[in-house]
Amino acid sequence: METKIEHHKDYYKVLEVDYDATDEKIRLNYRRLALKWHPDKHKGDHAVTAKFQVINEAYRVLSDSAMRLEYDITGNYEIDRYTLGEYLNRFKGMILTCNGLGIDHASLWTQQLMGSSEQLESDKGYI
Repeated sequence: METKIEHHKDYYKVLEVDYDATDEKIRLNYRRLALKWHPDKHKGDHAVTAKFQVINEAYRVLSDSAMRLEYDITGNYEIDRYTLGEYLNRFKGMILTCNGLGIDHASLWTQQLMGSSEQLESDKGYI
């Protein structure tokens, strides 16, 4: 049975972890937040119960490697909701690789850049 993941919340923000957080960090933050927001500590407060349920949902998704991968690939990309630092942290894997495929073209770009600057210097007579 395939589980459909809702993407209206940023689960990393819910659990107060970085986007590249380890499973251990996710588990520790989940436990801390679950203890803090447990409904038994806040009798009758429906807002706390709702927050606790969101924390549980976030942990359910991020603690399962397959669901986390699906969430990361199809997750929350509303970039206007992020600060610049959050955006760069969230998408650094995609920014540093070719379309997030893990193809590193930095050396090719560096060679092209160095080649063009060397060409400019030789044209000016520096080399």
